[in-house]
Amino acid sequence: MPFALCPLLFALCPLPFALCPLPFALCPLLSSQSALDITFIQPSTAWTSLGLKELWAYRELLYFLVWRDVKVRYKQTVLGAAWAIIQPFFLMVVFSLFLGRLAKVPSDGFPYPLFTFCALLPWQLFAHALTESSNSLVANERLITKVYFPRLVVPLSAVLGGLVDFAIAFVILLGMMVYYGIVPGWAIITLPAFVLLAILTALGVGLWLSALNVRYRDVRYTINFLIQVWLFATPVAYSSSLIPERWRALYGLNPMAGVVEGFRWALLGKAKSPDALLGVSVVAVITILIGGFYYFRRMEQEFADIV
Repeated sequence: MPFALCPLLFALCPLPFALCPLPFALCPLLSSQSALDITFIQPSTAWTSLGLKELWAYRELLYFLVWRDVKVRYKQTVLGAAWAIIQPFFLMVVFSLFLGRLAKVPSDGFPYPLFTFCALLPWQLFAHALTESSNSLVANERLITKVYFPRLVVPLSAVLGGLVDFAIAFVILLGMMVYYGIVPGWAIITLPAFVLLAILTALGVGLWLSALNVRYRDVRYTINFLIQVWLFATPVAYSSSLIPERWRALYGLNPMAGVVEGFRWALLGKAKSPDALLGVSVVAVITILIGGFYYFRRMEQEFADIV
């Protein structure tokens, strides 16, 4: 309700609001705590606060934004949720035909289609989450400029929305494992950790790019190019065993390299775990995520003005 039209003000003040000689803050009737509660929202100037407590208070908004993104994605589509399967499936077919059959790229002794599809699932989760989170602030311009809420909810909801597609495609992966007779070992209990690592990687990079995209709109044009380059820099269509041993730890600076190799180790039962590679990837993810959080919070006070 607009301030000047609030009936409470006219009921309490003995003079018409326009004729009142006192400023609102000095009025003994209107400034009393019992008469009216006022909340002042000011931008944060500190680098130390991530606002996680406030984010938790808005968890219901996060849920509804995730649900909205999922519904909008498949609204008025012919195939609906089948798109979650079609994209990684056709990439698997292309990789299997040209790299597996023609180029004879080694697949660590596993059937090449299964070897590739197993890596494409976490990669598709990461790529979708990165694309959506990077454009999330600009896409929700009207919401950001009209209502106050923790802005971190927007890119976080974009990242979590990809878990629905991941769950659908994961069922197909389980069917392929049954078809090829692959039985996972005890390492499968670590699978949720690798899914979480992929989400945190996308969130960390997405926080950087979403904040930059508000100020520099040409960032959106670099996202697809970045994802394409990142795909070939990640062992999706090939194994990290092709990388020389002395460079393998350095290769882990690509966080998705640790995620993909860890995913294969957890599901396909690879004998050797990617310890060094995974350790470097975890450190890289934590560094990117913490830096992204602080940069996002630092730029948050400008979002509503320039988005």
